[in-house]
This record gives sequence, C-alpha cells and structure tokens, in this order.
Amino acid sequence: MNTPEVPVDERRTRFTDFQLDKTLQKAIAGIGFEFCTPIQAETLPLTLAGHDLIGQAQTGTGKTAAFLITAIQRLLQSPIPFAERFASEPRILALAPTRELALQIAKDAEELCAHTGHNVVTVLGGMNYDKQRDQLRNEVVDILVATPGRLIDFLGSQDVFLDQLDILIIDEADRMLDMGFIPDVKRIIRKCTPKEERQTLLFSATFNQDVLNLSSMWTQSAEFVEIEPEQKTAERVEQTVYMVGEDDKLTVLTNYLQRPEVSKAIIFANRRDQCRDLEADLRRQGISTALLSGEIAQSKRLRTLDKFKDGSIKALVATDVAGRGIHVSGVTHVFNFNLPENAEDYVHRIGRTGRAGEHGVSVSFASEDDAFSLPAIESYISQKLECTIPEESLMAPLSQPVQPRRRRSSGGGGRRPQGRRQRRA
Repeated sequence: MNTPEVPVDERRTRFTDFQLDKTLQKAIAGIGFEFCTPIQAETLPLTLAGHDLIGQAQTGTGKTAAFLITAIQRLLQSPIPFAERFASEPRILALAPTRELALQIAKDAEELCAHTGHNVVTVLGGMNYDKQRDQLRNEVVDILVATPGRLIDFLGSQDVFLDQLDILIIDEADRMLDMGFIPDVKRIIRKCTPKEERQTLLFSATFNQDVLNLSSMWTQSAEFVEIEPEQKTAERVEQTVYMVGEDDKLTVLTNYLQRPEVSKAIIFANRRDQCRDLEADLRRQGISTALLSGEIAQSKRLRTLDKFKDGSIKALVATDVAGRGIHVSGVTHVFNFNLPENAEDYVHRIGRTGRAGEHGVSVSFASEDDAFSLPAIESYISQKLECTIPEESLMAPLSQPVQPRRRRSSGGGGRRPQGRRQRRA
C-alpha cells in the first residue's frame, strides 16, 4: 500500500515523517494532506507518544485532524479482536459544544478511517434519536462524536458506557464554558475511564482561569501547546465597517447583496429573533436566503447547508452558534448585521470567508446600539478597522417597503452483557 512521496521541506513537517500506520497514511494522502499545520507539527509528536495535551489554537488551524490522527493511530496500534468488542463501548470519545462542529469532526473522522475499517458514530440533538440509540446498542463503536446533552440522555438510559475509553477529546472547551455545558461535561467525565488510565486531549481557542482550572482537573501531567496565529484575522479578508443608523441597515445590506461580486454570503445577527426577522425581510426584498439557527431542526439545517453549498441559496442568516459549524468553500462575503458583543466571535465570523487562499470580504454595520463593541474588537485583532459611511448607491430606496418592527431589547457486535466488567488490561 504505497502513498505518494512528499518532497522534503526543511521549514515544514510532513505527515510521512511520523511512523503512522499505512492505512492511515493512505487516507491522509487521499484527503490531500502533505505538510502539517503548526498545531499539527507541535502536537502530534506529543500525542502520538501518549501524552495528555492542552492545546490553544484558533478555529481553522487543523486541530481536528491533529487529534483524530492520534486517536486512529491508537486504535490501529492497539487493536482488540472483534469477538472481544461489545456494542455501547466506544474507545474514543470526542465532545463538541455544537451540532455543526460535531458533524464536522465526524465527517473528518470518517475520511481518515476510509481504509482502517473503524466505525464512527455521532450522537447529537435535533436528529433521529431512535437511529442513534440503535447504532449504540447494536454496533461496535470505535469513535463516538457527541454533544453533551444527547450523550447525557444515552448515559442515563445505559445505551452507552464510557469506562472503556482509551482517549477523551474535548474540543472548544471555552465555548463549552460560554454555553453553560460544563456541568454536563463534568457528569460525562465522571462516567469515563479514570484520567490515569486514558489519554485526554483538550483544545480551546482561549484560556481564562476557569478553563485552565478545568483542564488541570481533567488531564494528568499534560503538555501545553499554544499556537498564536500571525494575525488573528485572515490576511485575505478585506474588512469594512459602515457607520449606519439601525433603521438603514436593511437598506444597505439588501443593496450590497445585489452587487454582482456577491455570490455566496453569510449574514450574522446576535439573536435568534433578529435572524428570523432579518431573513423574512430579505426574502421580501427578493433575496434568496435561508435561516440557520439553533431552533431549526438539524435535518433542515443540513438541507439548507447543502443548498447553500450548491448555490441554490445566495445568503445564509445565522447566529454565532450555528455559524461556527459552517465550513463552506467559496463564501465571498460575511456581513455582521450586528457587531458581536464578544470580540472573539468577530474573528470566528469573518473566518467563514477568505479560506483556502481565496480572497474574502467582511462588511460590518455599526449603529448607536452596537458601535460600543468596536474598541474591544480592534484591541483583540490588533488592528484598526476602516470605518466609513455607505456609498450613495447602497442607500437607494428598496423596491418593497420595509416592515416596521417593534424594537426589542438586546439582552440576550452484540449488546453489552449485563453486569460490570473490569477495565481491559
């Protein structure tokens, strides 16, 4: 089983430089990976050697592939005969705060397992509960990707057991904290193999004292790796802030979306009700749009993303939670209908465009209601944003009258046998 030879580059680490199983190397080559990103080059020597890891890296740095390669290599290095495996007992657990992120991790895991024969199962809210339960009950699960709420449900019904884990992965720990999931995560970890008997890999974009305290509780003698991007915002994203009144935002946005250079756009608003209103207003103006927020059923969200990817929908209106899972190539523009209250969310939002070497455009609207967020954003990204007033063409009256809306406040194998078994030797 030969994999293509990757030329030596003294400045970069090749995946072929690691002693990875041939089936895994074949999958890596098939995806098109040749050289490691900085987070992969820093962490893989540590994690492949079995060390616990606390990694600080932004979204889009390649951390998902880093922890999945380690997990799959562990499965290949320490195989368990199929006859000795039971359903309901994953060997790898990857916890993610959002459904979109969990689905992306699962997709990447399936690609990396293309030639290894390992089974990836995803359990998350908003999708078919019975199907997920049947998979847990009746299939040997090698890698389980889960969001905390649904996993708690299956732990409670004893459809899954976590005392046979080899590796626990916690992704976006800071987002888990922000979304209030830490009590659920603590309950899950109490069901896991003790930290002395498992490997734990924890990743977070930021580390405050709360996240550091949790990291020390959940890991043992962990290595710490921090990858600071050269710039917190993508070099290829052109960023503009329009100083505009709240009542003029829809006019400017609608006119901008009709420009020929806008082919695929994501529009962020801070709250679900704002997204609902905005999506309805844009449709009324003849813009091909769809809504993507936490209240939309997962099956519909997936269909919406597929239509966005194939160009059937020009613009998505999304909340930050939903937007974190949008990994779509060719997004030409990102619009911030409201400036985010959290500066880090600004970076995540505009990171949806300008990906894979492409040029992207970020347009933000700042009114009296949200301009106060600008200084914190500029401090966080270490650059001054260009603030200007909209061009005259963007203020042209709309074809359909704008519906008045009441102003809202901005707060916001077989089944596991009965009885307990001892940990594998």
